[in-house]
Amino acid sequence: MEITDQCVVALTWTLKDTLGETLDVLDEPVEFLVGGQDLLARVEQALQGHTVGSRVQLHLEPEDAFGDYDEEKVFLESRSLFPPDLEEGMTIEGHALPQGTNPDAPRDMIYTVTELYPEHVVLDGNHPLAGIAIRLDIQVAGVREATEEEIGTGTCGTGFFRVQPQAPATTCCTDDGAGSTCAQPASQAPRPRPSHRDGLFHGLFISVLTEINETLESTPCK
Repeated sequence: MEITDQCVVALTWTLKDTLGETLDVLDEPVEFLVGGQDLLARVEQALQGHTVGSRVQLHLEPEDAFGDYDEEKVFLESRSLFPPDLEEGMTIEGHALPQGTNPDAPRDMIYTVTELYPEHVVLDGNHPLAGIAIRLDIQVAGVREATEEEIGTGTCGTGFFRVQPQAPATTCCTDDGAGSTCAQPASQAPRPRPSHRDGLFHGLFISVLTEINETLESTPCK
């Protein structure tokens, strides 16, 4: 079966930067919906017509991958607004930022805690691979027809380097007028990563992440 839109592909890959440094290796095949929300457009285009066993190699500039790095998506916030157990590498959904943070920070983004200081926290809304040209060496391990449910939702439940919120439960306390609530983190424990601006990606936590339908569940603060 050839790869076309509305089919599911199982892929493995090696991801490197333009200097040849390995950023990520996917050894076990993971399924993605072609023609949905799971893959970058250039990756989908390159896969068209291929079959099981095919090898596809791609060079993607930032505009075809995760965009250019935008300094305006970086915000310096007061450390006192966040709980003591906040750590570098944790990610927080914008709508769950605590009260008192910069109102200009878009609430429809996911922020990574890139630096911690005694008085301040640096939140970065850029994707950790923003501004980086990447090289992908992809192996096609399987191809099948997509189910009606997969086509309807536009995903197999996985995404190409999707960033997932992973913040302390007490980080996201808000008051919506009906009482205080706290956003609870996903069950997956946060894995630290180095700053994406220093070129060091060993142990990078960004991998194919299974999408969680409800990442944050509101419960009363205590």
